[in-house]
Amino acid sequence: MAHHKSALKRIRQDQKKRLHNRFYHKSTRTAIKKLKDMTDKTAAEAFLPTVISMIDRLSKRNIIHNNKAANLKSKLTKFVHKLG
Repeated sequence: MAHHKSALKRIRQDQKKRLHNRFYHKSTRTAIKKLKDMTDKTAAEAFLPTVISMIDRLSKRNIIHNNKAANLKSKLTKFVHKLG
């Protein structure tokens, strides 16, 4: 257990950030699953920019790696364009 006042504060801050990051990461994963379950192309095309924006936000905040974000966006875009 930390003894310094600054270390105790850092622990509190890290816990708060972790919960915050976990919420945004989980909500983005849920949105990705929702997009992958769509069968209607027009609805998927309308929802794609929202999901891409969520992925970009995670990448910008260093919750996920930039390359992972690029790969996800690429795969999701391909998936939406293949829908018939």
